[in-house]
Amino acid sequence: MSRPNLIAPVLTFDHNAVVTRHMIARYEALWPGHPFTFRIPYQDRAAVSDHPRCELVESPPDIQGSMRALLAGLDDDAWIYWCIDDKYPVHLDLGRIEPIVAAIRDGVPSEVAGVLFCRARRMLEPAFLTDDRRSLGGLSLIGRRSYHHIWIHQFLRVRALRTLFASFPEVLASPRVMDDVIETLDKPGNLGLFVTETSLAAFGESTTRGVLTRNCLASMARHGFPVPSWQPDRPADAIHIGVDRKDALP
Repeated sequence: MSRPNLIAPVLTFDHNAVVTRHMIARYEALWPGHPFTFRIPYQDRAAVSDHPRCELVESPPDIQGSMRALLAGLDDDAWIYWCIDDKYPVHLDLGRIEPIVAAIRDGVPSEVAGVLFCRARRMLEPAFLTDDRRSLGGLSLIGRRSYHHIWIHQFLRVRALRTLFASFPEVLASPRVMDDVIETLDKPGNLGLFVTETSLAAFGESTTRGVLTRNCLASMARHGFPVPSWQPDRPADAIHIGVDRKDALP
């Protein structure tokens, strides 16, 4: 008997609809048998497209309202795949990522609340890690000291996100406010976030400050996605996570 898909909440809004479609398309290409149902918030139903692996949920346009809509009906201890719209995969080591999915579905200790499988940037710095070591799906995990890199796509229990967003102001002047909060936020001790010792994925950033990056623009062109009307003539610099720039894929 097949197991139900993992819900994959996508923090996005109608303005970024084509960016979201591009992100999902890259998962479809790199992981055709992925176990996700992407949950997409919308304000205007005409702005979003139907997709057999997507669930559309009506939401307000603000971030906190969108998060409540995305997590509605989900148990605090349920596992989800957290994937915001401004990241997209460029490499996935499925041979080692899929055992993580299997282990999560089979049950892991309740204190384990998050698994990030792209080890890059601050996850390479000892100051952002703990001495907690675990094994999951045959992989070695290292404890994360804080919520840093929570915006990279990863497996999380719902309570990890609810706890985080409860720490943010209800009205967010800009998404950057959330980053500022995370810089000084103490992660609850019973909320175990982990990163794989070996990086298993690489991602591209889609936008920065509301402008498409050069790498995302190239990927969208390569895979047949239109340039949105709001994109200026000059793209933002290319940004990749977990891969050397010279080796980055469009």
